[in-house]
Formats: sequence, structure tokens, C-alpha cells
Amino acid sequence: MDYKLICQQVADLARATGEQLKKYREENGLEIESKGHNDFVTQMDKFSERLLVAGLEKIVPEAGFIAEESTRTYRGEVYNWIVDPIDGTTNFIHSMPPFAISIALMEADKVVVGVIYELSQCELFSAWLGGGAYLNGKPIHVSTAPTVESALVATGFPYNNFARMDGYMKSLYHFMTVSHGVRRLGSAATDMAYTAAGRFDVFYEYDLKPYDVAAGCILVTEAGGKVCDFRGGSDYIFGREIVASNGHLHDQFMATIKETLVK
Repeated sequence: MDYKLICQQVADLARATGEQLKKYREENGLEIESKGHNDFVTQMDKFSERLLVAGLEKIVPEAGFIAEESTRTYRGEVYNWIVDPIDGTTNFIHSMPPFAISIALMEADKVVVGVIYELSQCELFSAWLGGGAYLNGKPIHVSTAPTVESALVATGFPYNNFARMDGYMKSLYHFMTVSHGVRRLGSAATDMAYTAAGRFDVFYEYDLKPYDVAAGCILVTEAGGKVCDFRGGSDYIFGREIVASNGHLHDQFMATIKETLVK
């Protein structure tokens, strides 16, 4: 399997789909549906996913799909695409960036290709296993911030699962008071892409889905960073919690996560 070639093909598909989305919105506006409390979908999410699925089926025909809007839901024996057609739908509804297309290819239990296309800035982040991470074709690397005190921290707020809010608010208070600051953009895929590019030094969030984080995981690791769950383990794609850092401040950051968010 030629991961580099697949990554290039996925990147081209993401860009083309992004252009179609912009055109579609200009011509048709938005129709908004609710999937649950503060959980929205538009006809453009579904339109984007149909385009992506059709293109990805041609790139790796034997692969299955884990897709947010369930255009395809079957699992492949070895390969599976993990697709978020618009990550940051609420931002997209309000015409407020960032919002992104996120695509990952898993081989067995390992992500081997990841592409995140942030539409508003036309920034395409890509990575393949062993090949490094890139922004619009140029290599990117995580930051060199050595401590939490020197870090810009990214996070995401829960929108319908508030079961862990006490611990989360303790962590948020700590990082707000000791770091350079905390930012919440509203797109986990973009948060992880920005961490890979060194714009953020660390990102954490709970109650995320595989399609929110899968592409970002390989971006961060191929850019030289670290990814784990809140216990420091490897269950971060399907485990609904994640920390992605530049690696340098990882242990210090994790000490606070374990103290506040691990029962």
C-alpha cells in the first residue's frame, strides 16, 4: 500500500470537495437539522459526505467506512476510512471559522493516512505513516515549548455530555491560570492540525468521536508530538478522550489531567 500516493489522492479529494461546498452554499443556503441537544447537521454535511465517500471508494475500494452522517457504515476487514464531512458544523452554520473536512485511513488498528482541510483559510494538513506532516505541501513540526507555563493550550467544550464537568472545570481553571492562555475554536480536527503545526502546544478534550480525532492523531505524531488518552494509554481514537501535545511538556500536562479528569 503506497501511503504517500493515497495521501495525495485524499488531499486532492478534500480540496475539490471543499470547493464544491463553497459553491453549494452560495447557491442553496443552509437547511439545519438537529440530531440532539446542540448537535446539528446541515444538508451540506450530507452533501460533503456523499462526495467524499464516492471519491474514497475509488482510492481504496476494499476499505470500509466510519462516517459521521452514516452515508456508509460497513467495516472493512483491514482498511477503514474515518470521515467527518464538516468538523465544526456549529461554526459552519454561523459562518464562523474554523471548520474542516477530516479524513483518515486506518489499517487494522493503526491510522496510516490523515488529511484535514480547513476550508476558511484553504489550509490543507496531511500526513502518512513514516512520511512526516505537511501544511499545503510544506513540512510542519510541533512546537518546542518546554513547559505548561510557556504553552498555549487548546480545548473543546462538551456540548451535550456534562458528566465530567467538575473535573474538566478544575483542569480548565488550572491551565487558564498557569499557561499562556486557553483557546476553544470549536473544531477538534483543526485544534489537532494546529497542534501539529506548532500553533498550539497541547490540546485536550473529552467526549470526542473517532472522526473528530483520527486524522489529527497521525498529523501530531508525524509532526513529532505525542497523543494519548487521559490515563496516558492508547485508547484515544475510540475512547472518547484525548491529549495531543508537542511531547516536551507532555508529562507535566498529563499530571494535571490525571489529577482532575481521571477517576
